[in-house]
Amino acid sequence: MALFDIEQIAQSLSAARREWRDAHNRLQDAGEREFPSRDALAQVVHQLKGALFPMRLGPYDLRQESEDFYVAHTLDSALHALHVQIGLELRYSARRQALDGSDAEAQARQSAQAFAQSLPAIRRLLDSDVLAAYQGDPAARSVDEVLLCYPGILAMIHHRLAHRLYQLGLPLLARIVAELAHSETGIDIHPGAQIGAGFFIDHGTGVVIGETAVIGQRVRVYQAVTLGAKRFPTDAEGHLQKGLPRHPVVEDDVVIYAGATILGRVTLGRGAVIGGNVWLTHDVPAGGNVTQASSLESGRFASVLAGAAL
Repeated sequence: MALFDIEQIAQSLSAARREWRDAHNRLQDAGEREFPSRDALAQVVHQLKGALFPMRLGPYDLRQESEDFYVAHTLDSALHALHVQIGLELRYSARRQALDGSDAEAQARQSAQAFAQSLPAIRRLLDSDVLAAYQGDPAARSVDEVLLCYPGILAMIHHRLAHRLYQLGLPLLARIVAELAHSETGIDIHPGAQIGAGFFIDHGTGVVIGETAVIGQRVRVYQAVTLGAKRFPTDAEGHLQKGLPRHPVVEDDVVIYAGATILGRVTLGRGAVIGGNVWLTHDVPAGGNVTQASSLESGRFASVLAGAAL
């Protein structure tokens, strides 16, 4: 006697799938995969990392004289695979919105080409992030160590790629790419976040950066920092209003130390320093210094702004 009644379980799972698809108006026979593949995108990102940094993140036996050939070959494979995934998202989106998806292939081609043309600029942005990490961490012995070992750099490689996909109107692909890094590093950066050059996440575990956050140049954050939303406005029917600016604006040269939580559409002015474990829901002027200090008068912790007023 068989240990498991596989046929009965498979039939029950089939029925459960049909119920879900009927309830959500999903196609029962789309003729192709209905939406993008996480595994396929993981392979694309792996190849793109190798193409961006061939002698560090490419094959272990790659030699410099073969570098250009490897990059060209790898890009050809990765970009063609990405083109397929873009087409899947565009057709999936058209079906969900009951739109005519007949031009999805042309749009996919244009988006893939635009993404490809962005790769040199992405490489230069990542160079600035690597250099910022090396210069900002006294424990870093080389830029190579930073690129190979630092989770913040891995998260930023994914983010720079994901943000470009987000800009191209491909939010599902972008989110998958971002979540691949989130699962590996514990750093959660929404692909919509706008992050300037020279961004350094030190240690990184538990960092959360929301969709509408805007971060300037040469900003440094430490582990467990949250740039989040304070509240979630709803419409007349009680549904969350999506896409509204609801996360912080962080200007150039700001430092945010471990455990700080900054919520809402507040602005941290240029050169501000936010101390560890601060809970902040107000603007901070340029050059401001916010720390967590014990208040003897009240017997509780309070946020204290030194040298500037909120």
